[in-house]
Amino acid sequence: MSSTTAEPEGALETRGLEPVPDAERTGRTRELFPTWVAANISVLLLTMGAGLIVSNGLNFWQVLVVALVSPLLSYGMVGLISISGKRGGSPGMTLSRAVFGQRGNLFPGALIWVARWGWETINAVTGAYAIITVLDICFGVESSTWLTVVTLVAFVACTFLISGLGRKILHICSTWSTYAFGAFSVLVLIYLIAEADWSAVFDQPAGSTAMMVAGVGTIAAGGISWVPTGPDFTRYLPRNASNKPLVGHAVGGAAIVVVPMVLMGAVMAVSAPKLSTAQDPVSFLGSLLPTWIAVPYLIMALVGMLLINSMSMYSAGFTAMTLGIKVPRAWAVSVNAVISLIFGYILMNVATSFMGSFISFLTLLAVAFSAWIGVFGIDMLRRKTYDGEALMDTKRTSAYWYKAGFAWQAMTAWAIALLVGLLFTKVDWFSGPLATSWIGRHGLGWLVTILVAAALYAVLPKTPLVEQDATGKGEPELVSA
Repeated sequence: MSSTTAEPEGALETRGLEPVPDAERTGRTRELFPTWVAANISVLLLTMGAGLIVSNGLNFWQVLVVALVSPLLSYGMVGLISISGKRGGSPGMTLSRAVFGQRGNLFPGALIWVARWGWETINAVTGAYAIITVLDICFGVESSTWLTVVTLVAFVACTFLISGLGRKILHICSTWSTYAFGAFSVLVLIYLIAEADWSAVFDQPAGSTAMMVAGVGTIAAGGISWVPTGPDFTRYLPRNASNKPLVGHAVGGAAIVVVPMVLMGAVMAVSAPKLSTAQDPVSFLGSLLPTWIAVPYLIMALVGMLLINSMSMYSAGFTAMTLGIKVPRAWAVSVNAVISLIFGYILMNVATSFMGSFISFLTLLAVAFSAWIGVFGIDMLRRKTYDGEALMDTKRTSAYWYKAGFAWQAMTAWAIALLVGLLFTKVDWFSGPLATSWIGRHGLGWLVTILVAAALYAVLPKTPLVEQDATGKGEPELVSA
């Protein structure tokens, strides 16, 4: 059932999965711009930009195309799917119950929740590396196993605190970090313009079209991972809020960070190609910049990584609750925090290739999320409203119970698309049987996944709603949605 108790303005967020009442929908679309800026403040974009030069063999102009197209594709989807949050007033994975059924939603929900573990682990490790690098530059403190543990715990603890405070605190932090990180990024850009060997930068030979397309997929994967999260940040918007700003702010907020940082990484790679494969890319980055730029820049990057992880854990808390973990949202976040600590330790002290693990993870992440995107996106085109009571009713009395709790149309399209996408996917430790095909070589497994999921769900019979009798007993009557 929907809550009718309004949260006081300025209070910490206590609302869980229940739809936000109209009286509390006081958000503004312009708040989304700093949200999506903050979601991309990561020094790993520099490393990924370097990888486009070193690993993909692209030149500067090809990297520019990749940097422009990637946020347009990925955050265009983020903006479009976030429209559902305005319509239903609930988190994305709660709205997903209307598509897959109360029980069926557990399957894509569990996969997305597990995928978030990896995303949060990568961010936590990057944040811990940033702390260690600043300590080394300023105080000469060398890295050690115990220091990685301490910094990792400190980073995850801060992430847990910020994400537990809720949407309003995240918005305030995102706004200020946008200004600060932007200012220091301009300093780095000026330094690179003055110091870079531009003749060497522009003399880079052009790479293949296949490597360009694959590069788009790699850079876009980060944005694709935010698609199910989009509704979480638009559920406080009024129902009559314009749709265009939702898409525009998502694309614009991401692009204003992604484009310059990917380009800066590409420029750095010409003189320091090891940036693309460094086990600790953050400390390597610190050695490329003068101390007076490196230290404040890494501190601001650390703040950015905190916000990225806080946003991810904020949404992960909702996903955990959607899966039936019956605890307050802030406590649900703690599950992901503990998992980040465990896997973060393994990645920092056991894994042999940080960037190899990162790129493999991004590739699989894109496929895992794309199957949900294709099905949910088609459903959103058909559906204009969501039944708040049915979303919260997880019993057979729910209109979204369908057949034994499953919407077989959505489940079929999702499962087949996921399998097809994996057939075309290749990472360090897994290679699908079709990975050497034209689609596989171009890294388009994620796009095929979306298209297959969308096409199948579009042609399958429309999922009927279930209408119970007055007592909630007996066989449900199927009525058209």
